[in-house]
Amino acid sequence: MTATDPALTALAQGWCALSLLHGRIEAHIERALQARHDLSVREYSLLDVLSRQHDGDGGHLQMKQVADAVVLSQSATTRLVTRLEDRGLLTRYLCPTDRRGIYTNVTAEGLALLEEARPTNDSALREALDEAAQNPELEPLVKVVESLKVPA
Repeated sequence: MTATDPALTALAQGWCALSLLHGRIEAHIERALQARHDLSVREYSLLDVLSRQHDGDGGHLQMKQVADAVVLSQSATTRLVTRLEDRGLLTRYLCPTDRRGIYTNVTAEGLALLEEARPTNDSALREALDEAAQNPELEPLVKVVESLKVPA
């Protein structure tokens, strides 16, 4: 394949469209969450991921798993956890069976903020998708996103 190969060009254009859609959605949600709840998209995502933990087998996530879930490096995730812990939205404690492991749990205040922010997140996502669907370049991607059925 050469740099002017049509298949490569189409692939690059598809990637650019996907990146544009992601950026628009994230920016729209970020503005809404910041304005109404003083939360960033990453903070909301972290609270959401950690709120799904449980005490059973495999119920707590390791920091690498959390970092993968919120699409950040482990060091950036640790800084994010620290910020939310400083706000009283998260707590950390040592794993009872492995003193090297640290668990992170959402506090009652964090859960309340997450539940308060969830409708804002959901409506901002819907608004961003509806707006993007007006763009002929992004409309097919919006349809794909809307058709996804991700297991809970």
